[in-house]
Amino acid sequence: MTESDPARRQVASAELEMRMIGRDTVIKNTFNNETFVFSGAPDESGHLGFDVVLGEGGTGGGNALIHVHPLADETFAVSSGRLKVIMAGKEHFVGAGETITVPRGTPHYFANASAEAMKATVSFFPPQQHLRFFRNFAMLTQQRPQWFSAKGDPKLLLIALVLDVYHDHLYLAGPPIWLQKTAFAILARAARWRGYALPVSPCTSDPN
Repeated sequence: MTESDPARRQVASAELEMRMIGRDTVIKNTFNNETFVFSGAPDESGHLGFDVVLGEGGTGGGNALIHVHPLADETFAVSSGRLKVIMAGKEHFVGAGETITVPRGTPHYFANASAEAMKATVSFFPPQQHLRFFRNFAMLTQQRPQWFSAKGDPKLLLIALVLDVYHDHLYLAGPPIWLQKTAFAILARAARWRGYALPVSPCTSDPN
């Protein structure tokens, strides 16, 4: 191996990653009947948005995993169908042409509330790096289905790795965040040792 080989691999990896996070990318998560449509630039400032389409019975948020975004508000703008957002234990129904915002730090998940497909634009403010964060989970359902349960729940080591690498983007509802950070930092090392890796890395410096 020559001294330049690692550098060449690093450049090739970076180029591949940028192709994967380009515009107009559609990724279907067959586990929970959820399709992501990424049409924006990967690191645009302001509100960061992407579309999500839930088929009949489809769920979002880690296969209906109750979670929080500690530093960002999440807004759903429904363009077709009917969305159910369970926020702090209460159900909210949102129809076409309507929006709902989940305040930062609020436990929530969402699901399709109709027999037809539901389409909504999801945006975060501040955006942080949520586009890259969600691309990882979406892509890995196709690339590494063995890292998910039969029901589509991400396995613990995958959760730990993503939440440790993209810290302060998403945490599980319930356990104290400081405890999750400590536990996930330890488990992330175990995940890497077991061969877990993310297809999309965070920016070295947050664009916000």
